[in-house]
Amino acid sequence: MRETAEELTELQSLLDASLSRATGHLQSIFTGRTVTAEQLTGVLTGMCTLALSTVTAGGEPRISAVDGHFLHGRWVFGTARSAAKARHLAARPAASAAHLRGEDLGVFTHGTVEVLNPLGGAPAADWPELLAYFKDFYGADAFDWDAEVVYYRLRPHWMTVYAPDVTKLTS
Repeated sequence: MRETAEELTELQSLLDASLSRATGHLQSIFTGRTVTAEQLTGVLTGMCTLALSTVTAGGEPRISAVDGHFLHGRWVFGTARSAAKARHLAARPAASAAHLRGEDLGVFTHGTVEVLNPLGGAPAADWPELLAYFKDFYGADAFDWDAEVVYYRLRPHWMTVYAPDVTKLTS
């Protein structure tokens, strides 16, 4: 868990507000079957495969998988700079992501991405810390970290979690 107390409070507020704004149908499924921010950050460690949804210029949805890392209460993921999803996100930064573990966990997020390591631009203030994490996770020589890959942080405006039995996730 890398989250500060402030980040946990912010994440908990987002989870609570998102569920309160959900439809009655979704609330009937999720209420009483969710986790706290602290529990969530304890479960989402290492690499978590995300189903990432972007939108084409023609408004058509596209979904693909990315390596997601839940760091500081936000999804962070990367892709090749030449990937279609990178073009989609450059033009239309709204995205949705889902991380599923069978019927035991579903994390659903909608938000806007920010580029953490823009080519030829100033990186995000925390990029050096994140880059060190990724180099440790994947290996320092896994990519040309400047030219080959682009990393994003999904800044959520809505996030809900389905976890009917948190003990299955923490044991």
